Amino acid sequence: MLKEKCGVFGCFNIDNSSLVNYYGLHALQHRGQEGCGILGYDEKNKFILKKGLGLVSEKFRINDFKNWNTINSIGHVLYSTTGGSVDCNVQPFFFNLSKDSFGLAHNGNLTNAHIIKSKFEEEGSIFQATSDSEILAHLITKSKEETRINKIKNSLNVINGAFAFLLLFEDEMYAIRDRNGLRPLSIAKLNNGYVVSSETYAFDVTGAEFIRDVNPGEIIKITKNGLESYYFSKNNFNTVCSMEYIYFSHPSSTINDINVHNFRVKSGELLAEQENIYLGDVVIGVPDSSTSAALGYAKKSNLPFDIGLIKNKYSGRTFIQPTTELREIGVRNKLSVIKDVINNKRVILIDDSIVRGTTSKYIVKLLKDNGAKEVHLRVASPPIKYPSYYGIDISTYKELLAANMSLAEMNSYIGSDSLSFLTLDNLKKLFKPNQGCFDIFTGVYPVDIYDLNKGV
Repeated sequence: MLKEKCGVFGCFNIDNSSLVNYYGLHALQHRGQEGCGILGYDEKNKFILKKGLGLVSEKFRINDFKNWNTINSIGHVLYSTTGGSVDCNVQPFFFNLSKDSFGLAHNGNLTNAHIIKSKFEEEGSIFQATSDSEILAHLITKSKEETRINKIKNSLNVINGAFAFLLLFEDEMYAIRDRNGLRPLSIAKLNNGYVVSSETYAFDVTGAEFIRDVNPGEIIKITKNGLESYYFSKNNFNTVCSMEYIYFSHPSSTINDINVHNFRVKSGELLAEQENIYLGDVVIGVPDSSTSAALGYAKKSNLPFDIGLIKNKYSGRTFIQPTTELREIGVRNKLSVIKDVINNKRVILIDDSIVRGTTSKYIVKLLKDNGAKEVHLRVASPPIKYPSYYGIDISTYKELLAANMSLAEMNSYIGSDSLSFLTLDNLKKLFKPNQGCFDIFTGVYPVDIYDLNKGV
């Protein structure tokens, strides 16, 4: 099953909304780099869709929007796993119906998608893509409820998993967040209209003023008259995916009133507090997502922080490359060393997480090949021992280094002189009570995962 970790952005009642959407998707590019798209609704009462594989800057040009004249739009950046990088999976999806045409953009993964899809296909339904995102559209169009909002509510109570949905109709937009709040989604004001985004950082880029997060289990209906709030679920839990803070989200973003940068700095401080003795001469971070944690570690340990690794700003994120071969090539192209910073020194290297170990192994070797006397790897999250079924590309045990090796074996495999992780108890200290999803560290899943081959 295709699993996605993406970004969504929407504009309602905003002049040239598709151009605003373009800049919003630019801000969310780190969430998905394989495909992108924008669906706009213009002043002539028609939908306009452009999408395809590639980065936002590759697929769109500023001149593309001169003739769009859109007032409403939804956009999407795609990250997909092996087998998913095909044009048909690029969103938004548009459903051109005789009545009530609409578009859909989705971030997340539905854990019961295969069950629903099989049933629909047996009944004769045809799906455009191999992803699970279309399922909500089929549920809505098949619903026996009379009103649009009840059709949406009824459909959302059929699906399970992690999701942030944007639905765009001719006269209104809907922003929807799953009942566990696993995927972030926020809303802001821009001029006389509204903007919705997977991350608040995109509001800063577009000049929108943050209003609030969409709550778990909530549907926000957006019209020219303003916002209306509905809930499709009575039992809602604010268990946002911890990897949003650890790795995925931009440092400037704020989720559930917690700034991502501050979260990472504190994780580095707690990581340093776990040490009895500091084994290094300098602290460096793996750019860019580990820089904040490295600052926190250096601050707490009273060791100097420096920039020892430089990221090629034109390279992608190696974790979200779809194959092992591409990840390895990506790592080699991604980083360069500032030799004067690490030469003949004991380096404390801070990383945000270890999944497969490919990046960590290469970086340790890179540092030692360039003169580092020792490399002590410190990880600002617990060992990832369990698969994710909610849209992160770690779906089997065999991919996870910590699921298959002891700490000593991981240290040997990576080639570091020592290795330690942030404890789960310390990670939980960074969250408000009863918040945060830690499934990949604990194997405790907040949503049923049905028969998704958990033991593969």
